[in-house]
Amino acid sequence: MGFTVISFILGTTAELIKIAPVYHGIRERGMRPKIWFTAQHVDEVADVLADLNMPEPDVWLVPEDKAHNLESPAQVPGWAAQVLRTAWGRRHELRAALTEDGRPPLVLVHGDTFTTPYGSLIGKRILKARVGHVEAGARSGSILSPLPEELNRKIAAKIVDIHFAPSIREVNNLRHARGVVVDTEANTAIDAMRLAINGPLDVPDLPEKFGLATLHRFELVSRPDKYREALEILREQSRKMPILYMAGAPEREKIRSLGIGNIFDDQFIVQPKMRYLKFLPLVARAEYVVTDSGGLSAECYYLGLPCAVHRERTETPQHLGETVVLTEMRGDKLQNFLDTYQNRRGESWMDKYHPSEIVVDTLAQLGYC
Repeated sequence: MGFTVISFILGTTAELIKIAPVYHGIRERGMRPKIWFTAQHVDEVADVLADLNMPEPDVWLVPEDKAHNLESPAQVPGWAAQVLRTAWGRRHELRAALTEDGRPPLVLVHGDTFTTPYGSLIGKRILKARVGHVEAGARSGSILSPLPEELNRKIAAKIVDIHFAPSIREVNNLRHARGVVVDTEANTAIDAMRLAINGPLDVPDLPEKFGLATLHRFELVSRPDKYREALEILREQSRKMPILYMAGAPEREKIRSLGIGNIFDDQFIVQPKMRYLKFLPLVARAEYVVTDSGGLSAECYYLGLPCAVHRERTETPQHLGETVVLTEMRGDKLQNFLDTYQNRRGESWMDKYHPSEIVVDTLAQLGYC
């Protein structure tokens, strides 16, 4: 097995999931890439890694005994300072790990979390490595929506050397970017989905037919009128067919603080968030999905599953159409989707795209693996 020249700097469970097929592809080339973890998410990380057959992080850029989930913007400055402090303090060790065999060192980042620009900055400025960005080039067109994701993407694009863009639209967004731009034809989520899609269902007393909802983004949950409106529309819809609402701790706390916990019952069913490999079989069997997650809307697009994206803007408009609808965070548009979802099922793209292979093949051509 070859020496390490590639490290992933990641911080969330979603990043681990979407990068897993790339990680395994590099392993199949005889490499042992490293995972350096910024600990934006901590809960369930060990379980997600086990589900994905990936090792524990090689380095925690926030000391593991101090790490906890980032749950509010106010926690970000302290977290960012700790990540940079650790990276700077251990820079000689991290540099050495990247340059063991004399080939150009490479750091890979993913997506649009806070870790994306910080990981790029650490790789480029502190470790003097080249930086690759998987799922690069998405743009909503507004710095403020979604915030901070759009800003994270734009900052990273200024630093990165290799941009792995999931479609021709993102390639075009990066036409003025420095470095190499590679069209991977799809999001690596489609490869991660293949690992999970046919898994067992792990929800007791699951209704035979159901809708699925996940609403968790700061830009929605921080607006009580909009959040309450969406939940009330979903409750009313659940009278026709049960809806499962997957809620993490921050959403549950918001629901409690708004005093609307009684909105849920045996038709509008609140469920704890599930790990990806447990959650995706549930998605695949749902009649429709209502979400504010860009990742989940992409997965619905690839499955041909009716999906309402309850956001003002999306950075992936290429997924919009008959199957995936942007509500612009408007209640009437959400209701219209719920009234028409039966007509929106599309074809599955699951067998068509293999973006992780394109990423790994490109890295091999460039001499990194």
